[in-house]
Amino acid sequence: MQPRTSIIEIHEFVEVLLRRNEQRYTAGRRSLVEVLATHGAPMSIAAIEAAVPNVPRSSAYRHLTELERAGVVRRIAASDEFARFELTDDFLHHHHHLLCSSCGSVIDVTPSPAFEETVAVMVQELAERYGFVATSHALDVIGHCASCHATTTPQRAH
Repeated sequence: MQPRTSIIEIHEFVEVLLRRNEQRYTAGRRSLVEVLATHGAPMSIAAIEAAVPNVPRSSAYRHLTELERAGVVRRIAASDEFARFELTDDFLHHHHHLLCSSCGSVIDVTPSPAFEETVAVMVQELAERYGFVATSHALDVIGHCASCHATTTPQRAH
């Protein structure tokens, strides 16, 4: 599926997805989708709260849960402490993440077409083995970012 290119297309598609789940596209949900669509990177709940101060944190969590259930939002987490949220690949270009389990940073990565082709073949083989029909895939690599790795790796004496 091609990503949505304009905020109008995004809002129209979100409304359709929510309607399928018997949910309304409220002003609060619209605000969250707008900030996620324009931010350009996965956002923490604190960043969302700062960007959309008119939506209380408790409401933001409820909205994000409903948006996730409808296939609009993806929750990304190396640990519960560092959860981030972004629109799904239906709204963005297909990409993967490098997640730091120390500081919570999330690095969006777009692998080469050859990498994607290899992963797609492997996902298909794995799915077929279990009688599963795969419709997409997401790859999150959990580890330590360069900064955290540098502070935890002992320096060797020369």
